[in-house]
Amino acid sequence: MSATDSSITTARHAARAASEKLAEDIVALDVSERLALADVFLIASAPSERQVNAIVDGIEDELSKFDQKPVRREGRSGGRWVLLDYSDVVIHVQHEEDRVFYALERLWKDCPVVDLQLGDDASAKATASTDTE
Repeated sequence: MSATDSSITTARHAARAASEKLAEDIVALDVSERLALADVFLIASAPSERQVNAIVDGIEDELSKFDQKPVRREGRSGGRWVLLDYSDVVIHVQHEEDRVFYALERLWKDCPVVDLQLGDDASAKATASTDTE
């Protein structure tokens, strides 16, 4: 079993919104085979708490256009790690220091990466930040 088309579409919309708000290292993982609660984890980071919150706002605004609202939101007040739970898609927007420390990609390294179709600029940015780790 793999992530549903609707989950992948939601992740792509969220990723584009995050990219427009200058999120860094945007990655989506298909966790459907390992986790019964979600299909996709979308992970993005930013260098400041203010930027984390701006990315979260952008994602919520974009997904609300498709009548999608998070069933749960955590971490907004701190701005270090905000989790948006859209049931089948769980979005993690982290401060870059927290992203390195918690290393979610390493925890879920056996899961396939979802092609977010962000284009050359976002892909290059994600590749550059991954290469520096």
